[in-house]
Amino acid sequence: MEGVENSREPRAGVSARDMAQIAVFAALIAALGLPGAITVGFSGVPITVQTLGVILAGAVLGARKGTAAVLVFLALTMIGLPLLSGGRTGLTALAGPSAGYLIGWIPAALFIGLGTARILPKYPVVLGLLINAVGGLLIIYSFGTVGLLLRTDLGVRAAVTTNFAFIPGDLLKVVVATVVAKGVHRAYPGVIRA
Repeated sequence: MEGVENSREPRAGVSARDMAQIAVFAALIAALGLPGAITVGFSGVPITVQTLGVILAGAVLGARKGTAAVLVFLALTMIGLPLLSGGRTGLTALAGPSAGYLIGWIPAALFIGLGTARILPKYPVVLGLLINAVGGLLIIYSFGTVGLLLRTDLGVRAAVTTNFAFIPGDLLKVVVATVVAKGVHRAYPGVIRA
């Protein structure tokens, strides 16, 4: 019976619960793409709700599982599933102006997860807002700006100012993610393990 018990132990530190949480948040990011996208300005980069899922993945699951959820989602889009808002695939998006924003989701979830782990178990709202804003805006916008410079004919100033259209919606996403994360960590302490 000892062999049976050992076969249930997680491999490489990933339990069935961890895999389920990663899958649920990858699905959440996909579901948040269902409302579609609104393209504003001249950059061709759409406004979507999917960044809310990225922020939530880091803020609720932490760095390891949150980043894994984003990577699973992006991998599914790369194999051709039209899970990005507007029914786009990852390959289509990476060939366009939003490539940098998508790549920025990975370090954003990582940063948010690492920051969130440091402020637990209390999860002060002001610190949660700051961490989610840095990850959800500053990091994603930085990668997005570089992507715009590489994928479009925009100059630096135009690439940076393109982000201004996203700020109001993204600030709302940061607030929503912070409130949700605070509630989750209060109700389920230990979701993010050290």
